Amino acid sequence: MYKYLYKEWTESLKLTEEERKELLQITDEKEIENRFGKDLEFGTAGMRGFIGLGTNMMNVYTVRKATQGLSEYIKGLGEQAKERGVVISYDTRRKSYEFAYNAAIVLATNGIKAHLFSDVHPVPMLSYAVRELKTVAGIMITASHNPKEYNGYKLYGEDGAQMSISATNEIVKYIDAIGSPLSDKILFDEKFEKKIKKVKKSVDRKYYKTIKKLCLSQKELRKYGKQLKIVYTPVHGSGYVPVTTILKKIGIKPIVVEEQIRKDTEFSTVEIPNPEHKETLTLGIKLADFRNADVVFGTDPDCDRLGVAIRDDGGDFVALTGNQTGVLLLDYVLLRLKESGKLNKKGFAVKSFVTTSLAKLIAKTYGVELMEVPVGFKFIGEKIKQLDDTGMRNFIFGFEESCGYLRGTHCRDKDAVVASMLFAEMCCYYAYNQMSVYDRLKDIYARYGYVYDTNVSTAYSGINAMRDMIAVVDKIKQTQIQNIGEVTVEAVRDYSVLKRTLKDGTVEDMEGDSVNAVYYELCNGGFVCVRPSGTEPKLKVYYSVPAKDRHTATELFSKIKQDFERYL
Repeated sequence: MYKYLYKEWTESLKLTEEERKELLQITDEKEIENRFGKDLEFGTAGMRGFIGLGTNMMNVYTVRKATQGLSEYIKGLGEQAKERGVVISYDTRRKSYEFAYNAAIVLATNGIKAHLFSDVHPVPMLSYAVRELKTVAGIMITASHNPKEYNGYKLYGEDGAQMSISATNEIVKYIDAIGSPLSDKILFDEKFEKKIKKVKKSVDRKYYKTIKKLCLSQKELRKYGKQLKIVYTPVHGSGYVPVTTILKKIGIKPIVVEEQIRKDTEFSTVEIPNPEHKETLTLGIKLADFRNADVVFGTDPDCDRLGVAIRDDGGDFVALTGNQTGVLLLDYVLLRLKESGKLNKKGFAVKSFVTTSLAKLIAKTYGVELMEVPVGFKFIGEKIKQLDDTGMRNFIFGFEESCGYLRGTHCRDKDAVVASMLFAEMCCYYAYNQMSVYDRLKDIYARYGYVYDTNVSTAYSGINAMRDMIAVVDKIKQTQIQNIGEVTVEAVRDYSVLKRTLKDGTVEDMEGDSVNAVYYELCNGGFVCVRPSGTEPKLKVYYSVPAKDRHTATELFSKIKQDFERYL
């Protein structure tokens, strides 16, 4: 079948000569199979893949097909939905603008109003724009923190959160019904370009005004903001303008890594544009040492993740994990709300179930309910919609271990702009109280005990990568595991069927969304969780290991990891 599709594409009059040449130059049969052996999957977060021609690749034809499916869905909602339209943003990756433009043309050709940003804008500003412009949907062209060879297509619902599972499933039906990405069912006519609306600058201004109101330490900012030295790197991504803008608005002038301001599609100064890795912050840390700065910030291409490095007691920079940054921000937000008398009983926080177990202890201390959701910020967005939008509860803070944080309800996805602002003001707050952020982190560990959090990824490749990963997870579901590294398993959660099995055999139903993950609750309060990634071909195992100190925790982690890997 893949050979037939390859031939169809090489002979199609819809391809340009340059595109045809790209395909005809492929001599590796495995490469042809990888490109045409399947369709690029449209999952719960949209689609993401290698850039190139083929049915299993990110290209203008697969983007047009996905957007035609979205168009059919919107047309089914009626004329009002078509008039409300869709807002589209994009980051600095290869072909990001080209994909965004093609999506806008398909929408316009289908009679649906398309709002397109005139320059790169990050995920949180796209999410905000959906809500501000009251569009029926949003499209973000990005592959987030993936390597330069990738790009992606993310869909957002009218609430500004990533599209719900039910709505996505409906759209996928329309996409599948189209058939080939070269199908005449896809309406694309560039004469409709004049119908595309540019997103006004006033949307940006309202976004900054809205998030600035989330500041919790105005007095401390006024006193220490001008003294605080922050080195910031956008890592060639879309965060440069928004992050520097909001920091300046709260009185902090950041020192920017000049080499990494440029919108470089190759991300040539880093191995991978992921601020979760300390290596990505290397140039920032080097500059911070030279300028005697206090903290280093780094954001990924679509500016929804924030990586942070701070100085330890010896003055050296240590890169915080996403869990550590999240715990510090959660603790800071709850502390400041409590001190100002604004922490009420209706407040709630949210984390993904693979995020540090330490968060539960902190939330409990402040009397705040901490809810757990599956991996993916869309599920945090759903909690906000269910509870905050209805007036039942008040959303305080949400975070994931992968460096994603949100304070406020202005957007419904990870927001590294807000997170940068919060972390900066937190630095000023602790300076005002004659301590450092690192001091506060040590205080947290002294109070609650140390928790070693990490995840280990195994990469898969080939056209059957997802099938192979699912097979591993399915196998482990059938394995009875009573102890991991001599630590007793208290319960096993199978999120694919929403069942929790206690060690005595009792089975309980769980609420929420079904996802493919197995989670082992350990008797010491920690956990081990295994799941296939939804955005890249990797099998991920998450470990959260509490102990009295770091040394004990890391030793215990080694035993748990070694033992658990036997089952994989």
